[in-house]
Amino acid sequence: MTFLEMLQGAQRRNDSMLCVGLDPEPKRFPGSWRGDPARIFEFCARIVDATADLVIAFKPQIAYFAAHRAEAQLEQLIAQMRQAAPQVPVILDAKRGDIGSTAEQYAVEAFGRYGADAVTLSPFMGFDSVQPYLKYEGKGAFLLCRTSNPGGDDLQNQRLAGVDGEPRLYEHLARLAQGPWNLNGQLGLVVGATYPAEIERVRALAPTVPLLIPGVGAQGGDAAATVRAGWRPDAPIVVNSSRAILYASSGEDFAQAARAEAQRTRALLASARP
Repeated sequence: MTFLEMLQGAQRRNDSMLCVGLDPEPKRFPGSWRGDPARIFEFCARIVDATADLVIAFKPQIAYFAAHRAEAQLEQLIAQMRQAAPQVPVILDAKRGDIGSTAEQYAVEAFGRYGADAVTLSPFMGFDSVQPYLKYEGKGAFLLCRTSNPGGDDLQNQRLAGVDGEPRLYEHLARLAQGPWNLNGQLGLVVGATYPAEIERVRALAPTVPLLIPGVGAQGGDAAATVRAGWRPDAPIVVNSSRAILYASSGEDFAQAARAEAQRTRALLASARP
């Protein structure tokens, strides 16, 4: 099964475009867990169990685990996901971007050590920074394209004078991901929800690749506008919400509150689908 087929299967099965981002911050944990990094696995596992039937994917952000020396808990968490929700893809949000043997080791980390189904990558160093990940059959890679942070304009929105038509950098990346770089249909693109007009532009240039769209929820992206701009029946959009779901409650009912917020967001996304 390809990664695209896995996403499409989760989308159909759970009738969802929602991805829950797992960004554990111990200082925001509920009650007696607050400030305790040893509870990272348990906190995230409770969120996974509460939302597994509502999502198209889960997206653990590696920095939130590594900062607390919790990489072993991340391994445990992904292994637990495989048992509790084997039908839901796991996207490791690592934003790696290196070449040669270093990129090969990062690919082993993502797909071998952690067992993720896909990983986020920075394509700034070119195709040879992406190619090592494409050797893993059935795995996916989401390339940063038009990110939701204001500083994205510094590079992504600049025109390339040396390329025919002088496209903006993010437009050029979209074309590469749709075309020559996408050797086995393994690539997707990261496009921020705070730029719905540019989601629409990326979708026009890359009509068949999956889009990972962060920025809905605490970052203020317009969920309905995001769906209208990016949705296609044969090319999934993976709309991520992290903090709004993880920290929907600071009490002992945090998992139930996370489920309720995930249900609300999933319904909002579905209502905007053509």
